[in-house]
Amino acid sequence: MATYVYRCSRDGDFEVRLPLGAATESISCGHCAGDATRVWSAPHLSRTPRPLAAAIEQAGRSAEAPRVVAQLPGARRVPAPVPRGLPRL
Repeated sequence: MATYVYRCSRDGDFEVRLPLGAATESISCGHCAGDATRVWSAPHLSRTPRPLAAAIEQAGRSAEAPRVVAQLPGARRVPAPVPRGLPRL
């Protein structure tokens, strides 16, 4: 489905979802039933939420050029030993 924008002279712009290539030059307005003409605009492709788009972009960048580490990371904390068996009372 594609989103097409139509403009009614009385009610303004509105969007209509139709199969790709099924849009006509004019359509009746859903509010006033008047004639609404199709507005030629860029496709609505930027519906991805910004945090998701940023994560996808970062993953793509790291695949092509991973960040270079300038120094070794800090010392790792050694986990406490896990006692074996039951504690004595």
